[in-house]
Amino acid sequence: MAVLDLFAGCGGLSLGFAAVGLDVVAAAEWDEDACASFAKAHPGIELYEGDLTTRSFRGLRGEVEVVVGGPPCQPWSSGGKRLGAGDPRDGWPAFIRVLDEVRPRAFLAENVVGLASGSRRAAFAALLDELGSRGYRVTAEVVSAADSGVPQRRARLVIVGLADGCAFTFPAPTHGPGRPRPWTAAGEVLGPVPIGQPNRSVVTYARAPDLRPNPYDGHVYNGGGRPIDLGSPAPTLLASMGGNKTPWVDTAGVVPEYHAHLRLGGAPRHGPVPGARRITVEEAALLQTFPPGVELVGPRSSCYRQVGNAVPPRLAEALGRQLLAHLRRVGDGGAAPRPLT
Repeated sequence: MAVLDLFAGCGGLSLGFAAVGLDVVAAAEWDEDACASFAKAHPGIELYEGDLTTRSFRGLRGEVEVVVGGPPCQPWSSGGKRLGAGDPRDGWPAFIRVLDEVRPRAFLAENVVGLASGSRRAAFAALLDELGSRGYRVTAEVVSAADSGVPQRRARLVIVGLADGCAFTFPAPTHGPGRPRPWTAAGEVLGPVPIGQPNRSVVTYARAPDLRPNPYDGHVYNGGGRPIDLGSPAPTLLASMGGNKTPWVDTAGVVPEYHAHLRLGGAPRHGPVPGARRITVEEAALLQTFPPGVELVGPRSSCYRQVGNAVPPRLAEALGRQLLAHLRRVGDGGAAPRPLT
């Protein structure tokens, strides 16, 4: 079943969908580095580079059965200015326009959890109504990447629309407490020796540490990059990684010891943290479940951003497998498709 991937980034969603047998035939992305990375990971796929608002995809009507993508989420993130639909970076109008042009049997979009929370709930409800007005039965759910075996605590909002009138059933979690498999720990990917080109950004103690019950939480060290507990899934990898915003590995066992020291009233320490090393681009990609050796194009800051913006391929695989099973079941006579309006 042919798939069009919009706002494709470096191709995490396409990798997962292709792994379960969906045929990604075309993709669109505006970032030059991400396009180059996508082309290396998906040779032979028709790639549209540039602004989606200036391009028509009407020629793919009848050729593409599924449209997927991650419309830029900065306007709806809990951080930043939270401009929503008033932000020129909002990718939803372009995504909906392509649905109108292509009229696929199904669509799947992923976005930040903030799109459906707080003051944005009314706008989110309006978005679902607009998608539903195109003839789709729309279902939305917050999913955790760790529940699909990704070694990362990454929550994303996934919206699925089906033209056959059925409600999409999200895949059951396979990893975590009480499930067939435990969560995948970051230590299954990371170790004391870096994989790839080392990140030389130094980790230092915070002057005014802010403790939390968990030694790996709070603001105890400089920058936005926190230490990674190798016995658990890593924290969410952000697109702002690079420099002191990059998560790090505690190779000397400093984190639990220093946390206990502070809780007992010990004085804050100063200077570099012994044994601390920031994760590399290659390690960030592995934590996102990109295949080993994936080649990302661009400066290191761009590569970190591409990884942080990506859908973990293993999560995409779980979603794609469920979507493909539904479409095949309908195609075999399980339900009659409903014409799109």
